[in-house]
Amino acid sequence: MPDVFITCAVTGAGNTVGKSDKVPYVPADIARNVIEAAQAGAAICHIHVRDPITGDPGRDTECYREVVERVRASSTDVVVNLTAGMGGDFVIGSVEQPLPPDAAGTDLVGATERLTHVRELLPEICTLDCGTMNFGEGNYVATNTHDTLMEMARQVQQLGVRPEIEAFDTGQLWEAKSLVDIGVIEAPVMVQLCMGVRWGAPPDLNTFMAMVNNVPDDWTFSAFALGRDQLPYVALAAIAGGNARVGLEDNLFLDRGQMASNAELTARAKQILESMNYRVMGPQEVRDMLELKQR
Repeated sequence: MPDVFITCAVTGAGNTVGKSDKVPYVPADIARNVIEAAQAGAAICHIHVRDPITGDPGRDTECYREVVERVRASSTDVVVNLTAGMGGDFVIGSVEQPLPPDAAGTDLVGATERLTHVRELLPEICTLDCGTMNFGEGNYVATNTHDTLMEMARQVQQLGVRPEIEAFDTGQLWEAKSLVDIGVIEAPVMVQLCMGVRWGAPPDLNTFMAMVNNVPDDWTFSAFALGRDQLPYVALAAIAGGNARVGLEDNLFLDRGQMASNAELTARAKQILESMNYRVMGPQEVRDMLELKQR
């Protein structure tokens, strides 16, 4: 069996803070969750920040700075992966009068501003959401145009940060391949297959294998699914030749009726993989494989 690494996505930007008191939103708590997940077996931690008072999604660079500095100052090694997906939120005014957009839900800024925290903190990895899509309910559109993605990828490459492509459907893998072909994403290429996110690729096995079969053989892929499908996808991703992602961004439960922590989800993922005779990789092994620049 090949080696497999685990990513833990510790908080995300979804409406989860009010659903579980284990979802961190204060920078110190986010950093603590990163450290605990790494100690439980996560080689990579994927990090969002939130408003430290309300728990709402955020992209404040100083919040990112506090999280990253606390993690780097700890004695626990982990690959830092910061989201660059924020700043692409567009909510139309209404179905009959789409403009002006809904100011309360819209946070739409340029490519350079979306990468401010990446430029200042230089994580080893940052995400690149490779497509525009209807997202969840209502009139919300996650906006990532081709030109915006090209510019973000170009800037990330200049910074020496490895982009983790996030693909929510096969068309987004097509987009990602085009960015690789034109040279703004360099090898080794890593991609996260995001399953079960409305209205992207559903989490059924046929769709998952269609996604896997569209990943080039020389790319490294991970995969996850939401909610009750998260832990089964740890096994599915490994069997399909990929790596696993867990965490409270995508799922709040360890078992039926039992709220999870990030460390518990990571430990369960490690248990699943090791029971299948996979060896779980450490952060330095992942750095070596993906040619990451540790700061």
